[in-house]
Amino acid sequence: MKWIVTLLVLVTVAATDLLAASARDITSREAKALIEKNRNVFVLDVRTPDERRQGYIAGSTLIPIDAMAKRIGEVPRNRPVLVYCAVGSRSGVVAQALSRQGYGEVYNMKDGILGWYRNGFAITR
Repeated sequence: MKWIVTLLVLVTVAATDLLAASARDITSREAKALIEKNRNVFVLDVRTPDERRQGYIAGSTLIPIDAMAKRIGEVPRNRPVLVYCAVGSRSGVVAQALSRQGYGEVYNMKDGILGWYRNGFAITR
């Protein structure tokens, strides 16, 4: 019986840790509202330089996913972070990694810049 209680405690602690270290998936519409509401949001583009040349969200910072390990220090810890890529898959990986590294408020734009564009939001070229 004692081992069951111990197991339940361990599972609860592990689940709490997973929930605490989780980025939030939001749509491009929600991301736009977030940026408009809070000008302090750090917008992180994790696509390639070639993809960025096709268009990007004004004010965003490009750190390609393959450079994140070396350049993570460029991502501020004291601001909300919105991560985007083309369709939300690479940004989801980076957003979760940032959360696990202790970044507190992290968002993944789950429909990517394609969703942003489809909604008619401005893209800088």
